[in-house]
Amino acid sequence: MNTENSPVADSHHLLADNSDDAIDVEDTLVTTEEPHKEVPETFADFNVRPDIVESLADAGILHPFPIQAMTLSIALGGHDIIGQAKTGTGKTLGFGIPALQRVVGPDDAGYDKLPVPGAPQALVVVPTRELAVQVAGDLTTAAKKRNARIVTIYGGRAYEPQIEALQRGVEIVVGTPGRLIDLHRQKLLVLKNVKIVVLDEADEMLDLGFLPDVETLIAATPPVRQTLLFSATMPGPVVAMARRYMTQPTHIRAADPEDEGITKKDIRQVIYRAHNLDKAEVVARILQARGRGRTIIFTKTKRTAAKLSEELIDRGFAAGAIHGDLGQGAREQALRAFRGDKIDVLVATEVAARGIDVEDITHVINYQCPEDEKAYLHRVGRTGRAGKKGTAVTFVDWDDVPRWGLINKALGLDSPEPIETYSSSPHLFTDLDIPEGTKGRLPRGARKLAGIDAEVLEDLGETGKKGRTGGAPTGRGDGQRRDGARGDGQRSEGGRSRSRSRSGGRGSGSADEGSEAQGTRRRRSPAAGEGTADAAAPSAAAPERPRRTRTRRRNGEVVAQPTRGSEE
Repeated sequence: MNTENSPVADSHHLLADNSDDAIDVEDTLVTTEEPHKEVPETFADFNVRPDIVESLADAGILHPFPIQAMTLSIALGGHDIIGQAKTGTGKTLGFGIPALQRVVGPDDAGYDKLPVPGAPQALVVVPTRELAVQVAGDLTTAAKKRNARIVTIYGGRAYEPQIEALQRGVEIVVGTPGRLIDLHRQKLLVLKNVKIVVLDEADEMLDLGFLPDVETLIAATPPVRQTLLFSATMPGPVVAMARRYMTQPTHIRAADPEDEGITKKDIRQVIYRAHNLDKAEVVARILQARGRGRTIIFTKTKRTAAKLSEELIDRGFAAGAIHGDLGQGAREQALRAFRGDKIDVLVATEVAARGIDVEDITHVINYQCPEDEKAYLHRVGRTGRAGKKGTAVTFVDWDDVPRWGLINKALGLDSPEPIETYSSSPHLFTDLDIPEGTKGRLPRGARKLAGIDAEVLEDLGETGKKGRTGGAPTGRGDGQRRDGARGDGQRSEGGRSRSRSRSGGRGSGSADEGSEAQGTRRRRSPAAGEGTADAAAPSAAAPERPRRTRTRRRNGEVVAQPTRGSEE
């Protein structure tokens, strides 16, 4: 399809399914409704470069999803886009292919005429590390036969490899705001060449407080550029940013074709009122349901995620955790193990799980009641994709019943009063197809997966440590976390390292020499035969300062005189 001949590209119309979540951006957008069009057979129908088409075909990607077809027809024409689409709808290639098509590689004509040859020409900003890895992976797949270098920039990894990659030259940078800002302020990330900026999951960046950093990055790019903004919802600050930095953007609102109403038709939703002390036992039984495959369990807090994952491992399940207290190496280890079928249960906090797109999720368990209906839909939408069936189980504590009432009313779930449920409740077994007599531990004969320890824990380097080459940018939160072993991380702040331990940690991260020495001084007690007398005596090189007391008087009479330390 030639976008120049497309009425959509000319008039900036809206290609969308009907939705109640409309936004008003005054004259910034011109939006109308248009009937759904048939998806062309191949990406070549959009005049995509043959090498990109071949790369996608080699990966088995032949037919674009609706959101990709809707986006490509406009983005390849150079227009700005505001896209409303949920995670998992396939929008990555919708903005990735235009980015790959616009950049100029070292072997392409005009490379030497760039303002700064080797500096990035496309910038993709995402809210989380996991999403950065996923997006970069999809772009790398599409660029297999295209001479375009892609670099992922995010916190939790050492700075040096990322700096060296930028210095070698790169066409596309995918990263999180914190580390991108760090490198830009250190003049290590040059944005003078940028032709296209992509903001993915803009509403999540707003929720995480990244929007000011995003605006700083956009302001550092050339004023003449293409900007693509994607967001599941359109809160006011995101719309305001679109007005400031976009030129006549086309608004695309894409509903998942699998959706029926607000929640997906292929997801069975079960709501239980469960007691906190019995939840782990209930979960252990649910995980033994017939047909249960990959499962994500959402928790509210990092501590709960760590504790629950360790308890499930102790009960014989192949489980892992992803939460903010884990080092980046441990987080990526758990995600690789989950995708690689070494574990089939992933316990995650909602923030850490944002952007994780894993196929074939059969069950989602909300270990605690979500905060609102949007959080509920985000969690539940991880299952029941691509026409497959899914099951979502939500636990509601007694204190959360009023909150659940609001969620139920907003989504029309027809479950205002969750049924009181315990691990021994008969309806638990019948509702979720759990074999009768199932206990809270996985039988040894059913333990077939290798477990998270079978996945390699990468050494990603230590951020924030003294003595780095190339200089360490000043501390930003997402770039200063150090890796630990299986649930133990360290944070380095201003040259001081302090070991951090969490409940549920299976291993201990190695502290640096300073922390280890300090811990030894605190905890060590002299053993028999080690010279306890010498240990108790003050050192001759550093004599103990004498303790002094003040003169105490009562009714004008002296009752206590100052004493010297040697006399005490």
